[in-house]
Amino acid sequence: MAEDDKPAVKAKIPNAKNIRSPEFTPHGISAGRGSGLNRPSALTAAQARKRRIATIAGIVVAVLVIAGGVAYLVTRPGPKIEVSGKFGTESKVKIPTKLAPNKSLKTRTLIKGTGPAIADGDTMFVQYSFYQWAKQTDADDSKKKSTSKKIGSSYEQQAQGSSGGPQALTVGKSGVKGLDKGLLGKTAGSRVLVEVPPSMGFGDQGSQLGLGKNDSVVFVVDVQAVVKKNAGPQGTPQKLDDKNLPKVEDQGAGKAPKVTVPKVDAPDKLQSKTLVQGTGPALAKGDDAVVNYQGQIWKGGKVFDSSWKNGQPALFPIGTGATVPGFDKGLTGAKVGSRVLLVLPPSEGYGKNGNSQAGIKGTDTLVFVVDILAKVQK
Repeated sequence: MAEDDKPAVKAKIPNAKNIRSPEFTPHGISAGRGSGLNRPSALTAAQARKRRIATIAGIVVAVLVIAGGVAYLVTRPGPKIEVSGKFGTESKVKIPTKLAPNKSLKTRTLIKGTGPAIADGDTMFVQYSFYQWAKQTDADDSKKKSTSKKIGSSYEQQAQGSSGGPQALTVGKSGVKGLDKGLLGKTAGSRVLVEVPPSMGFGDQGSQLGLGKNDSVVFVVDVQAVVKKNAGPQGTPQKLDDKNLPKVEDQGAGKAPKVTVPKVDAPDKLQSKTLVQGTGPALAKGDDAVVNYQGQIWKGGKVFDSSWKNGQPALFPIGTGATVPGFDKGLTGAKVGSRVLLVLPPSEGYGKNGNSQAGIKGTDTLVFVVDILAKVQK
């Protein structure tokens, strides 16, 4: 049956005369002692208004507390990679198993340095450690999202006496796209965490390191020095008119100077002459200097080594006996930004045995021009 076809129901409304007093109260009259209905308030209008405001304020505070609690639950920090340790020393890295690798490149500056910023084509001198970071595929362990393990460290290589210590990397040519991109804009003196996805990692060479094709890599990098592309001496030129010493002519940014050796007998004592006086900090014993240099033999002028020709600045320890004596003595105290001419008799160079691999005899005097570009931050 349709709703419209149903018979109407007659409501039985009580007659007011049959309702006793406790059940019915005419409008505006108290319902009796203790009912509280329509009882006149003992508060003044101002007091009532204050009470209403206090009540509303209490409700607002309660709402904010609840909302704040919800916001915390939504935005509270989740697991993240933890890195500890001092700059210039190997860091301790903890990658939580509950944290899955990202599909995109991510960087985080852990310590911010005040040196020059890294740009494409610059050369960085860095210390680093890096880790394999793989997505967990074991369905039986739903709480574990990833696994990780250490792959290598420049600090460990240094401790083992191999080619460790600060490593020279040219931005854009490091071989790891994510590392090149992730360090752009970072400054010398910084420690940077770089999370590199598989698409920006080692590529086909990753298998040699034990990496799977879908593995991410985590780098912790200490940027100890930055040398700008085509960097040269920065300072005030110093006049040198000694006809018994080589003449040095600048050939422009990024190019080795032209050195003309005079046709006279070589000096029998170490010569150290500042051609450009830099304005940076002075080199001291124990420092690592980043330099461009050219070395040649006094007799005949043959160039036997050149960082300009090699296409990358070199790093030399100062004052520790790790290089030829004339370098230690001639560069100690020289300032960053300087260009220095060094003339090394055999006793200040390779000694009586010379260096046959470089074509240097035990009687050869050596001529070096050295541009001091930076000092490694430790």
